[in-house]
Amino acid sequence: MRLFVGLDLPESIKTALLSTMGGVAGARWQTADQLHLTLRFIGEVDRHTATDIAAALGRVNVRPFTAELGDPGLFDHRGRIDTLWAGVRPAGALERLAKSVNAALASVGLPPEGRAFLPHITVARGRSMIGATLWPQSPIPCLAWPVDGFALFESRMGKDGSDYTILARWPQAASSL
Repeated sequence: MRLFVGLDLPESIKTALLSTMGGVAGARWQTADQLHLTLRFIGEVDRHTATDIAAALGRVNVRPFTAELGDPGLFDHRGRIDTLWAGVRPAGALERLAKSVNAALASVGLPPEGRAFLPHITVARGRSMIGATLWPQSPIPCLAWPVDGFALFESRMGKDGSDYTILARWPQAASSL
């Protein structure tokens, strides 16, 4: 199982992000079902480890806060832009939640995340995106939503990119593993 921990987004946020997509040749835009904010990528684990992960995540205390779409950004690999994203604020509250998730994962033997946490929602991927530095053509709407939990996702490669399934949500639902 290929897993990650993240925030599922309300439909209003997904709709707003979908409205910013376009104008970049070579971009593979995310679908509404693919939009999320990753708190921690886990990777491949077996079903027993996934069950342990779900139990550990169930002990994370979530302090509710309000998140808000932020400025656009991009990632590059060797000077070639390969990812377009929308930032999310407040970074401090999201970072605290990500640290709590990381601590829970460490309790089941997963190594700590080596990269710095940068709260964002990936909107497009591509190998040779033309016009990427001009995205978005209109500003990203400054919309907010309440965050009072998180989810454990399974990622499966499909013909149009990754397909995500929520395996469990916290604090409201029990694990389905």
